[in-house]
Amino acid sequence: RGERARPAVPRREAAGGASSEGVAVHITFFEIREPWERDYLGRALPNGSPAFLAEPLTAATAELAGAADIVSVFIRSRIDAAVLDHLPALRLLTTRSSGYDHIDVAACAARGVAVANVPRYGENTVAEHTFGLILNLSRRIHTAYERTRLGRFSLEGLEGTDLRGKVLGVVGAGSIGLHVIRIARAFGMEVLAHDVRPLPLIAEVLDFRYVPLDELLRESDVVTLHAPLLPETHHLLNRERFAMMKRGALVVNTARGALIDTEALLRALDEGIVAGAGLDVLEGEEALMEEEHLFRTPASELQLRQVLGGHELLRRENVIITPHIAWYSREARTRILETTAETIEAFADGRVVNAVGR
Repeated sequence: RGERARPAVPRREAAGGASSEGVAVHITFFEIREPWERDYLGRALPNGSPAFLAEPLTAATAELAGAADIVSVFIRSRIDAAVLDHLPALRLLTTRSSGYDHIDVAACAARGVAVANVPRYGENTVAEHTFGLILNLSRRIHTAYERTRLGRFSLEGLEGTDLRGKVLGVVGAGSIGLHVIRIARAFGMEVLAHDVRPLPLIAEVLDFRYVPLDELLRESDVVTLHAPLLPETHHLLNRERFAMMKRGALVVNTARGALIDTEALLRALDEGIVAGAGLDVLEGEEALMEEEHLFRTPASELQLRQVLGGHELLRRENVIITPHIAWYSREARTRILETTAETIEAFADGRVVNAVGR
């Protein structure tokens, strides 16, 4: 579990602006499991000696960081008011992810806790994984691999489709989405994009078009999601929107599981509207990853439905599921740690950088 640290990082000005020259900053990292991560952060924060914990931050583990001014978490931690009540000294909460839907930002703000993320670390990393899923689906690579492992070399049912000339619909054209678009154009695909903040000049340079979401769904041969999970994007792909899609389209999600209504996706697969799905994230994936926990504690009906839906997707030959690894390259992980260390150093110097909810 690691020792409770008392790193001597000077904080010349607190987040609220009060001078605190010479006051030690206590830092605790949750969800740090590998020695190289601890070594990297130790070198990047030479004036301190953070505590490293493998567990996610929860109400049960928060006492391990009760004296911490700064806490760093990853996506399995769920930070709400109940967790914050156990962290009276907390002034900065930094997540080592770009998404921050696992943090109650309003509850943090009410307690004077700044929240920071890693806004950019894996646009090429996630984009490359996205195309790995697209190619696996369009050329049936995973099915062919499983068959040949069993000594079956029949071509029946393995006919693929070219990407050249097909239409890719990119929902969320931020830094990751734009990198997906660059790759798609190199494949000779036509690209449609939907984003709440269109960038006409970039669209002209990369040769793609912004369109309304309904048009994108009607026209796209492949739909890939790169939007944040917000109340307005929850179940962005639902039964109504699947019904709009071009029959036989592929769906890829490397963003957040709850962007897709699992039951609606299963129905769309059954009806042949969706020919295949590549999913690096699943709705309720936390419950899927910790199923044994469901046997020890009461589970909600929603959790049970999500687990059952996940298992049904796993059974489908035309569905590829990877365990939330689109971001998971050594280069991207290093960039995450580098940005996190820079955020902590800036805070110790009286500045809040990479803040969210502002």
